[in-house]
Amino acid sequence: MGYIVSVVNMKGGVGKTTVTVNLGTCIARDFKKRVLIVDLDTQINATLSLMAPLYFATLKKERRTLRTLINQTIQTEEHPPITIQQVIYPDICQVKGLDILAGDVELCDDFLLSALIHNKSQFHQQTFEKTWSNVEFNLIRSILKPIIKQYDFILLDFPPADNLITRSALLASHFYIVPAKAEPLSVVGIGLLHSRIKHLQQENRSKIKLVGIIYTARGPVTTMEQKVKKRLGQEFGEDKIFQVEIPLNVAVAQAVDDFQPVVINNPKASGAIAYKRFAREFLQKLSKTLKS
Repeated sequence: MGYIVSVVNMKGGVGKTTVTVNLGTCIARDFKKRVLIVDLDTQINATLSLMAPLYFATLKKERRTLRTLINQTIQTEEHPPITIQQVIYPDICQVKGLDILAGDVELCDDFLLSALIHNKSQFHQQTFEKTWSNVEFNLIRSILKPIIKQYDFILLDFPPADNLITRSALLASHFYIVPAKAEPLSVVGIGLLHSRIKHLQQENRSKIKLVGIIYTARGPVTTMEQKVKKRLGQEFGEDKIFQVEIPLNVAVAQAVDDFQPVVINNPKASGAIAYKRFAREFLQKLSKTLKS
């Protein structure tokens, strides 16, 4: 069975998507693992980091996005259901074993979702809260269940939001990685995430474990950054801080414009080299986390 790994921080702009697509690419290409990237963000950044908008438009027209699977899970549709195998785009960027489940700019209508859950609760004669909790627990889990044994890793790219879909994704995950910038607002995002996960664990709804915190967009060292890194090291343990740090590198942004991960687009760039080292360290930390 594959491991479901959330790449998450409640703060935006910390490099979640870039970490997800480059880590997934390196694990598939360099370590010959089967990897599925799932784009949970309505901004579809992970999707457009791996394919041109024209390809995404085709997938959306064919209903081959995460939105279709979510809709099928929470309501009964009249037309024949589409399987997750039909939705997944295989060997993205011509990397064997690297697949993507594309996101959608119209991923979920919260008002419609609330109405559907309300109707379900009445049909099953149970409280709205209990029905909501059941949907939250099972939504992403049930979508991924048919294919989890086909992959070594399923990487979930999160939006900076705390909603039903993101909570459902956390509940479905075995592990999580936190991309972060060494700045105060990034620490706030980690704090909000930690609070959410702790709450889920206290309710005995989740056994998710932290693999580590990865610093991104690293520039010249400042006193403030040193304080932030010291604080996070004390709070989570130095063993939960990745030694590899991703440098601020223009090649990473240029790769996004070419709809490819930097490890493919410019493999000799400092950012690409750092991501290759990060992938190796991730596998090492994951192995230690499994034994703990």
